[in-house]
Amino acid sequence: MITLYDMPLSGNCHKIRLLLSFLALPHQTRPVDLVGGEQRSPDHLQRNPFGQVPVLDDDGLVIRDSQAILVYLAKRYGGPQWWPDDAYQLAQIAAWLSTAANEIFHGPAMLRIHHKFGRAVDTARAQQTAEKVLGIVDRHLESRDWLAGDKVSVADIAVYPYLALAPEGGIDIGAYRNIVLWFQRIRALPGYVPMAGMWQA
Repeated sequence: MITLYDMPLSGNCHKIRLLLSFLALPHQTRPVDLVGGEQRSPDHLQRNPFGQVPVLDDDGLVIRDSQAILVYLAKRYGGPQWWPDDAYQLAQIAAWLSTAANEIFHGPAMLRIHHKFGRAVDTARAQQTAEKVLGIVDRHLESRDWLAGDKVSVADIAVYPYLALAPEGGIDIGAYRNIVLWFQRIRALPGYVPMAGMWQA
């Protein structure tokens, strides 16, 4: 049985919830009480020494980090649509996984952390990073439906949550027409699961 160690307000956890649902994989969700400090408990630190969520336990195989979990699920269970054999397409997917972990985290996600959770961040830098990455993604989607290839892939799953949650960081995501249309395509996929706080038309 697959167990997802989860936090409902985490965009990184939502990536995994999305892919598990799109792949129709039976699983159970185990919330981790971050407010109460459960992420620092010996049991959780054994699963992830960084004390973070998500963590996936697939019948004893434990994987930490949202991007790594996406790769694992796509490769093991998803087939070529989710993890293709073509080297160039895989490189494109890997590039977007990196973008999700870097520019999107340090831009839209950091602004959300500041506005929603009150954490002190360099808001000017986060705003600049957010504007840059949103412009790049919006222009990239001008001539294509999906971020990498001609079908949805883990690239889309990695990037989607924190862009859809950008309004909680004070970002007018409606100004990015191509991103909004991409949101609509993702939400039309069979098995899509929503998350509170995401952009609504």
